[in-house]
Amino acid sequence: MKFSLTTSFARLTLLTLLAVFLLTVGGRLVALDGNSAACAAWPVCVPIGVAGWAQLFHRLTVGLSAVLVLALLFEAWRAQRDHRLLLPLTTLTAVLFFAQAFVGAIQVVRGFLVYLTVMHSLTAVALWVALAGLVLAAGFYAREAVAFPPLDLRQRLKDFLTLTKPIIVLLLLVTTLAGMVAGGKAWPSLSIAFWTLLGGALAAGGSGAVNQYIDRDLDKNMQRTARRPLAAGRMTPAEGLSFGLALCIASFYILAGYVNLLAAFLSLAGIFYYVFLYSLWLKKATVQNIVIGGGAGAIPPLVGWAAATGSLSIPAWILFLIVFMWTPPHFWALAIVRRKDYEKAGVPMLPVIRGEAEARKQVLIYTLELVAVTFLLPIFNYTGLVYLVSAAILGGLLLYFAWRVYKVSGNKVAWTMYRYSSMYLMFLFLALVVDALV
Repeated sequence: MKFSLTTSFARLTLLTLLAVFLLTVGGRLVALDGNSAACAAWPVCVPIGVAGWAQLFHRLTVGLSAVLVLALLFEAWRAQRDHRLLLPLTTLTAVLFFAQAFVGAIQVVRGFLVYLTVMHSLTAVALWVALAGLVLAAGFYAREAVAFPPLDLRQRLKDFLTLTKPIIVLLLLVTTLAGMVAGGKAWPSLSIAFWTLLGGALAAGGSGAVNQYIDRDLDKNMQRTARRPLAAGRMTPAEGLSFGLALCIASFYILAGYVNLLAAFLSLAGIFYYVFLYSLWLKKATVQNIVIGGGAGAIPPLVGWAAATGSLSIPAWILFLIVFMWTPPHFWALAIVRRKDYEKAGVPMLPVIRGEAEARKQVLIYTLELVAVTFLLPIFNYTGLVYLVSAAILGGLLLYFAWRVYKVSGNKVAWTMYRYSSMYLMFLFLALVVDALV
């Protein structure tokens, strides 16, 4: 393997590195002087003295660097879209570059808060590491553009949406919104609601995309997932990974910049929980995969609560526990229906390892525990009558379906339980919203 910067992509990475170096030097000069009046107009000005020229130079290098980063990103997705190192690394570099600019802009608006200053510095370090790594990787692996089959734009957009698992994202956003309303005891401001839900959607969607990258070979063996973009080969693994990483990183910066640091770190914890703990380890390692892995899907209510209050309290953790306890009976009902799929793919789901009868029994047991947990909120006077009545009615129906799963064989009742349990969680958290507002 020989290092060479003879390809157009490798030369573009080097040029981008030099531009960002000049940008960094200019930014340092501006920071040392601090005389904003020396270059008052925006984006260009008639500079006054050395300080004015330094500021003008910095602004010009910002524009040049942004153009080069976008060109590099475009070229990577055009010519290197099947490369599992170059495409993700280029995408990561571009996201970090614009994240650095974003944090700088937020500092101007919100002030130089300690955590924003630290984020700005750490992002700069990460950007330089990514850029240096990209130059090295391009020198070793970059090739001149190759011909890829023409893309169907409509199918392409649909595939990107599919990567995010939009139905799951919608359900998680309902629990996030409920956490915000319940925590603040009022409808959140439009700004906080928008940025929290956007950050949450990007985090959940990015995690789903990375999960499909990890499971792409497994998904080929399951009827339910065989038509996913990566499993079906409509997108390259590098594209799926790059897209997922971009969404995950962007979600953290949006939540940290527009909401608060606690919400951002809780969301980041959910990403790591789902990608590393569940997808990479638990899913194929233990029959308790869904039980332990359920913690990832239970974090969004905490994010919403933290967004509204800036802290976490006991009711927030009860919401976490509700989603945590909901996950096993929901997915075990699906696993009963798709038992042969999971067995073929080598996933140790409960019906595969311990049999269908045990799985049906556990669906009932966990449903009983789930419904009991939902009553903790009214018992400790955290909610009112609207939630209490809703929890009783919705829980009663869920118990009825779980009892039928336990007593009646066949896939039909298990499928009904699976479908209803999704609606159950959504309506339960919507009832929590109404209860907090009335």
